[in-house]
Amino acid sequence: MNNKTMMTDFYELTMAQSYFDQGKQDEKVYFDIFFRKNPFNGGYTMTGGLEETIEYLQNFKFEEDDIEFLRSTGTFSEDFLDYLKSLRFTGDLYAMPDGTAAFPNEAVLTVHANIIEAQIIETALLANFNHGSLVTTKAKRVTSAAGKIPVMEFGARRARGIDSAIEASKHAFIGGCVGTSNTYAGKKYGIPVLGTMAHSYIQESESEYEAFLAYAKSHPDNCVFLVDTFDTLKSGIPNAIRVSKEYLEPNGYKLKGIRIDSGDLVYLSKAAKQMLIDEGYPDATICLSNGLDENSITDLLNKGAVIDSIGAGDNIAASKERVGGVYKLVAVEKDGEVIPKIKVSGDAIKITNPGVKKTYRFYDIDSGKVLGDVIANTSETISKEKYTLVSDQEPWKKTEINDYFVRELQETIFKNGELVYQQPTLKEKQTYCEEEYQTLTDEITDIHNLHNYYVNLSENMRRLKEYMLYEAMNNASQIAMGNIGYPKVKTKFEKKNRRIK
Repeated sequence: MNNKTMMTDFYELTMAQSYFDQGKQDEKVYFDIFFRKNPFNGGYTMTGGLEETIEYLQNFKFEEDDIEFLRSTGTFSEDFLDYLKSLRFTGDLYAMPDGTAAFPNEAVLTVHANIIEAQIIETALLANFNHGSLVTTKAKRVTSAAGKIPVMEFGARRARGIDSAIEASKHAFIGGCVGTSNTYAGKKYGIPVLGTMAHSYIQESESEYEAFLAYAKSHPDNCVFLVDTFDTLKSGIPNAIRVSKEYLEPNGYKLKGIRIDSGDLVYLSKAAKQMLIDEGYPDATICLSNGLDENSITDLLNKGAVIDSIGAGDNIAASKERVGGVYKLVAVEKDGEVIPKIKVSGDAIKITNPGVKKTYRFYDIDSGKVLGDVIANTSETISKEKYTLVSDQEPWKKTEINDYFVRELQETIFKNGELVYQQPTLKEKQTYCEEEYQTLTDEITDIHNLHNYYVNLSENMRRLKEYMLYEAMNNASQIAMGNIGYPKVKTKFEKKNRRIK
């Protein structure tokens, strides 16, 4: 059992104590996880982290040593600690499957549970979603830029810790990588493991030739030599060819390929290919690495670099970007009634969409490409004949569509605390992620020219949001004027003016 229940922010527990003291432990609420901006200044996000969330919720339980630690903080009552001893996840979870193409302000996950459960699980769910989605998205961007060239994930040593490295290898595979250098991830998830040698292997030997020869004797059927330790064209490739001619071929093997990890990769790959052809190795592959990402890969290909495979490391497993997923209360249940909630902000992008919702995606019947997404109330019926898409953030932008089919994006994962979702295999997730990517238009997937895919609100959802905004702002104004909530208190400025009069 992998119990990570205590991986929660401390204020989740202090709030839970207060809810408990108020007798609200049976109050049901709804929380949404969504993000406000695609990472990498891109046009889409591929979701990830659901598998980790499922495992977390299945093992959600405070152990005796957890309770003892919480007791030692002097923050919690004994009644509350006793309550935590029997606490399990008994709620519902709805989510987009791993590898789904998602866009800003859509509920990727929705939690329906009692307030204490829903509050405590926030931190872990966000951590899982943010990391999983970041790596899956980056991997999809890199592998899509590479096209049919296979990409190997080599980022374990750059990841943010061991657990992060292992999960990153899995998310990278879902995002389209063909394998990983991470042996543990290969064992745990069945991902193909790949790799031959590092520069240190060559440096340790008496010479580059001796290093290649020794490796050839150990792995004659998998000789991909790292040729840039000293001089790629004058030393590395000639020594690789020499070992092939003097040892591999006489023993029934042949040079499989080379890897170049530094220098002018365009020039070196072209020159290396010609040398290999001239020496009778036209089928020897060329693997390029060295901090490659979607932008550098695109540039290499545009300049005619010869690439048979790619090794990508920290730019997938340890990206400097973030998804920025948030977890916001959207509704509470009182006396059998679901009451929508909204967060108001002076920054329009931070105003939440209230209530219990569903997100629908519209696809063109002929091409299968996405037309737009609509966030609607759960009670709404989506027309199957004609629909007008109206942007959430820019409501003056309207598009009338016909000849479409519609799909609801979230699936039921937990019901009353029981897992009801049949998880796909890792390979099935990879296939699904690629199918999702193929439904996106070129404008959405373009890595250089950002195209905003507008997420739309249904008319009913728009009216609810506008009404709640009006009510919230009106109440705030009334309080400020002293008409409701609090007695009027004169400010220092008002008191000063009164004295002047």
